[in-house]
Amino acid sequence: MQILHVASEIFPLVKTGGLADVVSALPPALAKRGLDARVLLPGLPGVLRGMVGLKPVTTIGPVFSAASVRLLLGRLPDSGLPAYVIEAPFLYRRDGNPYVAPDGNDWIDNHRRFGLLGWVAAHLASGELDPDWVPDVVHAHDWHAGLASAYIAQNPALMTGTVYTIHNMAFRGIFAMDCHHDLGLPARKLTPLGMEFHGKISFMKAGLVYSNKITTVSPTYAQEICTPEFGCGLEGVMRDRGRDLSGILNGVDYAIWRPDDPAIAASYSATDLGGKQACKRALQAEFGLSPSAGGPLFAVVSRLTSQKGMDMLLAALPDLLREGAQLVVLGSGDADLEAGFRYAASVNPGNVAVHVGYDEEMSHRIMAGADVLLVPSRFEPCGLTQLYALRYGTLPLVRRVGGLADTVVDATQENLAADRATGFVFNEPSRYALSARIQDACAFYRDAAAWAQVQRCGMAQDFSWDDSAANYEALYRSLMPARA
Repeated sequence: MQILHVASEIFPLVKTGGLADVVSALPPALAKRGLDARVLLPGLPGVLRGMVGLKPVTTIGPVFSAASVRLLLGRLPDSGLPAYVIEAPFLYRRDGNPYVAPDGNDWIDNHRRFGLLGWVAAHLASGELDPDWVPDVVHAHDWHAGLASAYIAQNPALMTGTVYTIHNMAFRGIFAMDCHHDLGLPARKLTPLGMEFHGKISFMKAGLVYSNKITTVSPTYAQEICTPEFGCGLEGVMRDRGRDLSGILNGVDYAIWRPDDPAIAASYSATDLGGKQACKRALQAEFGLSPSAGGPLFAVVSRLTSQKGMDMLLAALPDLLREGAQLVVLGSGDADLEAGFRYAASVNPGNVAVHVGYDEEMSHRIMAGADVLLVPSRFEPCGLTQLYALRYGTLPLVRRVGGLADTVVDATQENLAADRATGFVFNEPSRYALSARIQDACAFYRDAAAWAQVQRCGMAQDFSWDDSAANYEALYRSLMPARA
């Protein structure tokens, strides 16, 4: 089978979150199973700089308010897989965040920038752009690629199967209704049964309505998004499409995330954890934290938003510090939360440190050097950082929600006795529930043997892409009989 993955970002070329990691790891995992997987990406500066051997496939011409659009084909720098790139300088030649302008607002023409992404996917599916390679299945990721299935559905002669993956239901790609003139969408699709969403257009709803199959990135999140609490106004659509919805857990590329990776201070393993202490000392030195703290070193590698529970963590921070623990934060997001963590670092020197922004190698050093990774999310489709932390013997402390519930086993007495515990879990989205579990983790830390037992159990977990890729292949093959 020939599978085209359509996405707005991919590690290491352009990354704002876990989507980039998934798009970089899933196609190679499918290729290992014998599928012919390719990727379609917008020609953002980082993509054009990082691709290998880019050559033109065809000139598309002036479309979507761009005077010059070409389709290029090259290879991804890490996996070597083929990838198409849409070269449209007027739309994509912008440094910085691929979605947000320097003033902090969304780019005013995002509907055209990502509408073009879906449009090119559909025309690749038609065989018009590269007659030498026509996908059997187009797999679109998140709202940016949501129109791919809608454009494919406009041509009933196309036999292409379509799969749409929700990476985060909160980002629905909502634009003014009159944008349909720029997108070439027929009026009959702009209804509540189509892509209309409260008087506007939703790219995500287009993907949900017009794709043959829908997936999301964990089994628990697949259930949650069918409810008003987590459905973000689209829960009715999800219930209607329930027979076509599945939750397939994201995986981890263990060639990148491993406790002997070159970014960390010392190598170690589940059978020899000595190097982890060296990583902790190096991390404390890097961030100016005291090496004599009596409690564990907690870490955050996250967007600093209320969705991620960062406001709860700020409120719980005094309780964490009273336990003799420390906190290191890597991330960016809401200005008030960034300011709150900066202030906490300024008044707690030696015990709280913050790096606002993102640094890939620093994230590896934090995973290796921390004792506990905090992921107190209000909702979490899958979460990848807790999976990275497990491989490094850093115990995740998470809220029981979405993929966090599917991947972290709470350190209860029963689970410890069965040697199943891999971290700490709490239920209620409150500062008090989070504080209580932080205090439990600090008390547990004093039992070195029990702590090492949970570390070893976490490091033994296998969240590689092998099982997930097999599930995706089965999903793709389920579309084939209908197209025969």
